[in-house]
Amino acid sequence: MADHQSEPRLSVDLPVRIWGMSADGRPFSQSARAHNISSDGALISGVDNELQVGDMIGVQCEEKKSRCTVVWVMNTGPVKKNQVGVKLVAAQECPWKNYLPLDGATVSIGAANRRRWHRHKISLPLELRDERVNAPLRINATDVSGNGCYVESMLPLPLGTVLRVDFWLDSEHVNITAVVRTCDPGVGNGIEFTGMAPEMKTRMQAYLDAVDPPMGISPTKPK
Repeated sequence: MADHQSEPRLSVDLPVRIWGMSADGRPFSQSARAHNISSDGALISGVDNELQVGDMIGVQCEEKKSRCTVVWVMNTGPVKKNQVGVKLVAAQECPWKNYLPLDGATVSIGAANRRRWHRHKISLPLELRDERVNAPLRINATDVSGNGCYVESMLPLPLGTVLRVDFWLDSEHVNITAVVRTCDPGVGNGIEFTGMAPEMKTRMQAYLDAVDPPMGISPTKPK
């Protein structure tokens, strides 16, 4: 019987978002970095929370999300925090597959590959209203772009829920429709601003980039 050869890993430094339940049973959602990626796993560094082998976490790279199992954990001290090795759950799509080489080719990750809707870790107060329920929900979004936001909640809304969203963008009042696109049990929801006109999305993104410039990108002033 031929020996099984493990897939070579590609050394990268990709921004990712991870979420799940920590070892002490508390939900978490944070930014981290992915390294040594392959089609079935990666090394994740900069993890604030204590995790255990066998824990299930969510990992998002750009717009792609997948469920992963923690296969090893290493505490690397206060500077690098925790490192974890993760393996994709069976049948989950690889979230960083766009960065993996095809047929032995090499890949480079530059500015051209940065996503259009860069997310900002800022607090945006907003009001969500499920039109089937009278009482609005006032909450702070923790992850915001011109195309949507992420809101943390122990009791997230079901996928596909249509919402009315109210918030202020500087001195401008925004009232739009939105749809729940992701549901992470015990953690929160990803929400897409479906009722926002494209030019307004672009203007909002420019505003966010100006108040919180992405690393390595020169801010542009919103028009």
